[in-house]
Amino acid sequence: MGANKSTPRKIRLMSKLKQNAAVPAWIIVKTKRRVRTNPKRRQWRRTDVGVG
Repeated sequence: MGANKSTPRKIRLMSKLKQNAAVPAWIIVKTKRRVRTNPKRRQWRRTDVGVG
């Protein structure tokens, strides 16, 4: 992807970046380890972002 990006595309990429975070430790503790993984987690090399 080129260095020059439009603002809407940047916003969509930032949203995907935030979505890719791990589950916080306090949530794992709060749910007694029932919630451990983020189902929307994406590996940058394997899966396409699909931003357009």
